[in-house]
Amino acid sequence: MARKPNYGQQRADVNRSKQAKKEAKLREREEAVAKRKAAVDEEEAGSPAPTDAAGRD
Repeated sequence: MARKPNYGQQRADVNRSKQAKKEAKLREREEAVAKRKAAVDEEEAGSPAPTDAAGRD
């Protein structure tokens, strides 16, 4: 005899997988932002000190 489908469990599985996918995508975006910020910070740290309009330090 065939089993009665458990729609609640199926829906929970789908929701779990959707949430995991969203979290993975968010993590990837956050890592990309962190890399960009690190690159900008590194670039700023490597540049010479800014000078005023008269060219003095």
